[in-house]
Amino acid sequence: MENKLISIEYQSLQLEELSQEDRTLINKAEEIRDKAYAVYSDFYVGAALLLNCGDIVLGNNQENIAFPSSLCAERVAIFYCKANYPNSKINKIAITAKSIKEAYNEVVTPCGSCRQVISEYERNQKSPIEIILKGEKEVLIFKSINDLYKSPIG
Repeated sequence: MENKLISIEYQSLQLEELSQEDRTLINKAEEIRDKAYAVYSDFYVGAALLLNCGDIVLGNNQENIAFPSSLCAERVAIFYCKANYPNSKINKIAITAKSIKEAYNEVVTPCGSCRQVISEYERNQKSPIEIILKGEKEVLIFKSINDLYKSPIG
């Protein structure tokens, strides 16, 4: 038996250390997060995409009593982007979340379905999408969704 190590490269920053562009993207994600339709979970998520044309596209989670019919903020934003900006590339996505029920200070990472969708769009546009995750006090930045997928199997 051989033990192996998988490492993930990312940046950990405080909000004041971010560029103005990244702070703006996070602020937009927080604004749209607060408008989410989260009547079942009381867990609000917002996503803001920065496109290569400079536009910002927003999405928030949309719940449904038939839970599998719900959509995460990331997919709402990405699907809207590709429907309305089919030739634009996504440079960055900022994601932030909050719970009405309890204090939640950690960053929230995209679920498996959202990771798959982000991965698909990275592959299609042949360039990485920077992932910015904002918690209460910390911001994590990943260069690509692939950094959240680290696996010894491709």
